[in-house]
Amino acid sequence: MPDAPAPLTVWPLTGIGEIGPGTDLVEEIVAASAGTLRDGDILVVTSKIVSKAEGRYRPAADRDAAIAEESVRVVAENEAGTVRIVESRLGIVAAAAGVDASNTPEGLILLLPEDPDASARALAVGIRERTAARIGVIVSDTLGRAWREGQTDCAIGAAGVVVIEDLRGATDASGRPLAVTLPCVADELAGAADLVKRKSSGMPVAVVRGRGDLVGDLDLPGARSIVRPAERDLFGEGTREAYARGFSDGATTSGG
Repeated sequence: MPDAPAPLTVWPLTGIGEIGPGTDLVEEIVAASAGTLRDGDILVVTSKIVSKAEGRYRPAADRDAAIAEESVRVVAENEAGTVRIVESRLGIVAAAAGVDASNTPEGLILLLPEDPDASARALAVGIRERTAARIGVIVSDTLGRAWREGQTDCAIGAAGVVVIEDLRGATDASGRPLAVTLPCVADELAGAADLVKRKSSGMPVAVVRGRGDLVGDLDLPGARSIVRPAERDLFGEGTREAYARGFSDGATTSGG
């Protein structure tokens, strides 16, 4: 019989104050952890406090311009144009390029971090130095999923953590070979952390303990590696956009 997996423990850090431009997040997290961090712990940090510390604010009146600034293409939008799914400059496909007004000062909106992987790496370096604990860091954000209602937290930045666990070549419990099994453990960890951080609790950082096997060197691939390359994306357009392109291509061909 294989060994039983170690229990997974997830809890939020309390005592992190309001974050503003220039706040030292390493100091805030280390103080809130109060010496409890161990080798193998994974810190899941909501992107909102990273963006706040990086000063990624824009006036709310500039929301449309900010979304355009953060976008590289429109994937889909509804008939009224009130919901727009875009690919951001980070490669993330999300509503409004992640531009958000929740939990921000009145009259301001917040953009995603400039480089979430770099932000995660800076946090991991600083926290490892301050605590002597070999920890990993995930920067998370709330995203929707195609064909499913609701949202969940996903990893948009990572450092010192395996983001995709490659189980290809292993066998399942019945001895059958696993050919395509690549669980995105970074997203799973982000979702688990969100269960204890919640949205209105004022606790933007959670610690996950029990998956130290996923913690490694700081040169591991970051969350950008989770983004599927365009040439392997079978669903790269919304229905209306694909129809319009097909109609245009057909008209061009017929006219030629």
